[in-house]
Amino acid sequence: MELQKFFKDYMNDYKGLDIYRETVDGQYFNEWNYEDGCLLLGCKKMYEVTGDDFYREYIIRFMDPYVKEDGEIKSYVLSEYNLDFINAGKLFYFMYDETGEERWKKAADKLMEQLHYQPRLTTGNFWHKLIYPFQVWLDGLYMAQPFYMEYENRFQGRKNYYDIIGQFKSVRRHLYDEQTGLYYHAYDEYKERDWADKVTGLSPNFWLRSIGWYLMALVDCYELASEELYDCKRELGDLYREAIRGVLKWQDKESKLFYQLIALPEAEGNYLESSGSLMIAYSIMKACRLELLLADKYQQIGEEIFRGVMDLHLTDHDGRLHLGHTCEVAGLGPRHERNGSVEYYLSEPVVEDDPKAQGVMMMAYGEYLLLHNNEE
Repeated sequence: MELQKFFKDYMNDYKGLDIYRETVDGQYFNEWNYEDGCLLLGCKKMYEVTGDDFYREYIIRFMDPYVKEDGEIKSYVLSEYNLDFINAGKLFYFMYDETGEERWKKAADKLMEQLHYQPRLTTGNFWHKLIYPFQVWLDGLYMAQPFYMEYENRFQGRKNYYDIIGQFKSVRRHLYDEQTGLYYHAYDEYKERDWADKVTGLSPNFWLRSIGWYLMALVDCYELASEELYDCKRELGDLYREAIRGVLKWQDKESKLFYQLIALPEAEGNYLESSGSLMIAYSIMKACRLELLLADKYQQIGEEIFRGVMDLHLTDHDGRLHLGHTCEVAGLGPRHERNGSVEYYLSEPVVEDDPKAQGVMMMAYGEYLLLHNNEE
């Protein structure tokens, strides 16, 4: 119960990130953002696994102010074509199922309208955002594709499955590195950004959390994919198995965790990062539950990563538990800033109690409980 107390204490105190915080008519809100979505998706996992109404009520209370009767989403701007805006929309399905209110279906429709008109590379991949033209980032696969696939399942008869699978396969063609077995953070189709290699269009480094986003996107879409379109499900499974084999070659033997710059463990200032390590743990344990990976071979690996994060980065101070060693944020551009260098990735703030890490820790713990028949 110690971890669940930690989760509940965190959520009860959570006020959102300062950069998103605002007050409307004297009442506190966050602007619409993906970090809150990460936390709430962790909350959803814990509700599904434990049945504890605390988690359900927390989600409903948090989400309720954001969506009007006509489905309008507070502070959401479709014309920014920002894939990060899709992530929290995964909760619209939960809200629709739990409340039966049509506004949540209408809100999901609005996000699907964005994806319908989202600009694309010539490869078929969505641009990451309007301010990042002709760029695909691994982050965006997690933000958008599971939402897209669930919408297809519920409302569109799965007619666009091959678009979803095609975007994953395109990322494999353009961002995967055969030598390391890893995926680069991003790809610029026209090779114009400062960070882009002028021959390949690739960003210069392998960033742990971006790879974590990608692994979670694959395993979440695999779970959602219908057996009736088995070739699509098989493609996702094959991509995941290849990707996780590549990642595990870079696991730190002692701690069982992974470095912020996963392929450069000796780089000065590099560190064992919590959020990306938790994403890998979550994806492995979920893949074992779904029989995508052999549990006899991989379950222990996933659990060791999860325990490694708790042993190394979950600390007790000020009378409370805190999850530390999380990269606060990392990206590329949009202009001359954030050049994708080693120095850049290691210069971003390292923080504790970050909602992205917290949410994924809840997701990972939920998968751990499912593998152990909900026995703590």
